[in-house]
Parts: sequence; structure tokens; C-alpha cells
Amino acid sequence: MRAFAVPIMLTAIVAAPLQARTAPRIEEQSVDQLRAMIANGSATSESITTAYLARIAAMDRKGPALRAVIAVTPDALAQARASDARRKAGKALGPLDGIPVLIKDNIETKELPTTAGSLALKDNMTGRDAPVIAELRRNGAVILGKTNLSEWANIRSNNSMSGWSAVGGLVRNPYALDRTSCGSSSGSGAAVAASFAPVAIGTETDGSVVCPSSMNGLVGLKPTIGMVSRTHVVPISHSQDTPGPMGRSVKDVAILFSAMVAPDPADPATKDAATYKRDFTAGLSADALKGLRVAVLHPDMPEAMKVTYAAALAVLKAQGAVLVDVERPKLEGMGDAEFDVLKTELKADLDAYLAITPKAVTARTLDQVIAFNEANKASEMVFFGQETFIDAAKTRGLADAEYLGARAKSLRLAGAEGIDAMLKKADATILVEPTYGLPWLSDSVSGDHFDGPSASELPAIAGYPHLTVPMGLAKGLPVGLSFIATAWGDQRVLNAGYAYEQASHARVAPRYLPVAHAGEGLEGKR
Repeated sequence: MRAFAVPIMLTAIVAAPLQARTAPRIEEQSVDQLRAMIANGSATSESITTAYLARIAAMDRKGPALRAVIAVTPDALAQARASDARRKAGKALGPLDGIPVLIKDNIETKELPTTAGSLALKDNMTGRDAPVIAELRRNGAVILGKTNLSEWANIRSNNSMSGWSAVGGLVRNPYALDRTSCGSSSGSGAAVAASFAPVAIGTETDGSVVCPSSMNGLVGLKPTIGMVSRTHVVPISHSQDTPGPMGRSVKDVAILFSAMVAPDPADPATKDAATYKRDFTAGLSADALKGLRVAVLHPDMPEAMKVTYAAALAVLKAQGAVLVDVERPKLEGMGDAEFDVLKTELKADLDAYLAITPKAVTARTLDQVIAFNEANKASEMVFFGQETFIDAAKTRGLADAEYLGARAKSLRLAGAEGIDAMLKKADATILVEPTYGLPWLSDSVSGDHFDGPSASELPAIAGYPHLTVPMGLAKGLPVGLSFIATAWGDQRVLNAGYAYEQASHARVAPRYLPVAHAGEGLEGKR
């Protein structure tokens, strides 16, 4: 497995500054705590950035070898120094100014290649920022580096091993190193859990923010489609793709999200984003659950999760929420329709993206990527194939009647007959359920082993907001609680998730155990 760029770049950036000052404590520190350290003079953005770079160097390819980071930004310290200079001049840009942020490596940043984990894109050095990254820079964020991911955002094969890419290797879960970090934003999840940065950006088509957040003990928000630009993000589906913020607390996620939301003329889905843009931290209240009617699903799940979920529901009720049990409608054929949509849009959207990559990128269509993978089997198809790519290459385009029918069907079932119907039946505004099951053993032979609930499908297809918040450990492994609302209800899910988080304090820091400690559950909180 190739470890792209990380070791050499980290050595060059970290060594000198560490000799000059004692690094501040960054482990498990929130954005507010880092800002307070800068404000009281006990740290600077430069010293904080240096400390994160040193932690990555010590733990990403050494120590627990999480393989969460593909590359660090060459001018990260220069960005931090510029932030310190702004603050000294009384021109700080806001809550994110000087705060390091990691970026999933399917989102373009001007200093680094954007690989989507594939060697076919190792030379994809566009020299430009995706609009969502430009928004972060306007808010003063330090773009710290690029995180590893499930290659091609986990769409190449139905038999994939989540968290693996030919560029970055296999991401390991900080809670139990033999377990999956889920995908496709596996590196963003493991990196934030391990305090390689306070926050990170992932992307989701169906589950790729909320699954790694749930399985790495994080808060993650899959926003309403149209809140955040997708331009210059390596695509799967214009119907379902979106970047999303990931962090260790709801407030950190809200701070990051506030800096991400903006209209983008190149992405028509964002035409109404300015209407919904706000400071998402302003609405956060520990009392947000009082009197709130919540529709509650009880899917099948492992026995250990039932205890954790029951405890989470008890917290909601104790905080004044009115819980109304609902059953998920059958929604027959929705999953197949969604998959047909994703394959058709993958072909169209990826071909359009590859066509404008730099000339150094030789695979400029999906067909050429398939040929590249075949020619480079020894490095690209080590553990699984590319049957989904091959199926996608056979699709008939965005005007195809079967594709249009599949999109209409999946959207109707997930929205009007799915989430909308359940909320209406309960007379509720929020739907709650477990996010995913337990992190499974990383299996290079058989691929992923999803076991238990999966809350991502309906909001992903419908384009609705979906927030996951830690609800503790089950068998020593993190599990998440999902809050789902209808379109543009991002503030609503953040408010409910914050009130739950403040009452439960359920998140447990990782211990980098070689295997899970099965006897540790909610009682393992610290």
C-alpha cells in the first residue's frame, strides 16, 4: 500500500517549530477551547497548527498507524502565521480564524493533488480551491491537509473494504485498530477522533459522513442538498452528493457548517443557500428538546446496542421530548432505484469532472479509469474489483427514461412516503433512530459486514438533513444516534442533537486498543 506524500512532508514542516516552543495541548480540545488559548496568549495559531502536524507525524504512519491522512498542506504554518498577524492587527475573520481543518481528498484544495484515493488521480493538481474550501479560507481556517477515504468514495465495488484506498492504504479505527472506520469519509472520521484536527470535512452520497462519524465517536452532519456547494468535488451523484462537517461536538460541527454554507452559481442546487445561511451556533440550546415531538424508530440491532439506544431515548424523554414510536414503511424497490440513479449519475458526472482535470491526468473518462485499474491491478485491485464502475459505464445517460423513473421513484419513497409520512403520523418534526450498527472487523477477503441498523438511506435519497451524535459505547465500540428532519431543517437537527449531547455526555475518547474491549459500554464514559 502506498503512503502518498505524508512522511516526507511532515518531517519538513514540523521539525523546526517544535524546537522553538512547547506545543500546546490539543488532544480532545474543542474549537472554543483552542480559540480561548489563542485569546489568552497561551498559544498561537502557529503553535496549535504545529502541534497538530506533530501529532499526525507521530500517530498516522507510526504508533497506532491510523493512515487517516494522505498529505499535509505545505503552507499550513504560513496560513497559521497569517491568522496570527490578522488577530494582532484586530482583523480576525471569525470563529474559525486560525483553526486547523482537515479536508477529505475528493475535495479540491489549491496546494495539493485531489486523488479520491485513486492512483489514476495522483497527478490531479488543479491549483484551485473548491468553493466550499474558498468559503473556509474567507473565514480564516487553516487548511491543514487531506484525509484518506474509501477509494472513489466507495462506489467502485459493492464488495469493497471501507476505508481503503490505493493512495492512502487502510484507515484504522482509533477505538479498536482492527475495526473499520467506515466510509467513505473514513480518514476524516479517524483523524478527528484521534485529535489530528478539531474538525474535518467529509462528503456523503449515502452514509459517508454519518457512518464514519458514528463509528469513530463523532458528530457528523449530512446537510440538506443545496446548502453546500459540490463544485470541484470528485462526484458520484448530483442528486445526493454533499460535503458535510465532522467534529467531536455539535457546537464544533455547527461552527464549521456556518462557514461552509453559501450559494454557488456553478451548482444550481445551492440557489437558495443564502436564505438558510446563518450562525448555526446561535440557535443551540440545552432546552431544545422540551416539548418537542420526536418520531422514534426501533430497527433490528445487536443486543448490546439495544441497551445503549434505550439509554439515549431515556435522555431525550428526561429532557422533555415527547417520544412517539413509528414503523418504517416497506418502501419496496427504493434501494434498487437509488442504485440505478447512482450508477447513471456516476457515469455522467464523473465524465464531466474528469474532462476538466489537468492534462497530466490521463484517465479522462470512466471507461479510461476502468482501463487504468485493469492495467494497474497489482496496486488498484488488491482487495476488490470494479464491478460497479463497469455497470455504471453501461448506463444510457441522464435523459434515459429508466433513470428518470428510478429517480422519481426513489425520491417519492424516501421523502413523501418515507420520512414525511412517518413524521406526519407522529405529528413530529424530528425522526430519531440508531445511525448504524457496530464497527465490524476490517476484512480484506470478504469486504464490509454491515450488521444492524442503517439510518442514512432515506435522508440521503430525499436530500434531507441528517445529524449523528455519539450515544456511547456498545461492546467497547462507538455507536451514534441519528436526528433527521425535512429539507432545510439543518438548524432543527443541530438544536435537538445539541440538547441531547449536553444532557447525555455520552462520547468516550478513543484509547487506540488493538481490539475492542467488549465489556465496556455506557459505564465506560470518562
